[in-house]
Amino acid sequence: MDKKGDLSINIIIIAAIALLVLIILAVLILRTGNRVDTGTSCEALGGVCEEDCDFTAGYFKDSGGSCPQEQVCCRKLGSNPEEE
Repeated sequence: MDKKGDLSINIIIIAAIALLVLIILAVLILRTGNRVDTGTSCEALGGVCEEDCDFTAGYFKDSGGSCPQEQVCCRKLGSNPEEE
């Protein structure tokens, strides 16, 4: 058997497997990357962006949600976006 020929076939197989793994990782990262922005938005947390929250209706200011300037994220007391 030719050792030189066996070595080059092994390298080609390892390189092909590594390339396949990199492609799969890239696809997974690109598919979930667009959810990062929506995951931190006020709406994704179960709230709405308002000028001020109506505390008498059971809303509270949530500092975790991102809203445009001059607005705050208002969530209903007892709301859990994971249950929806």
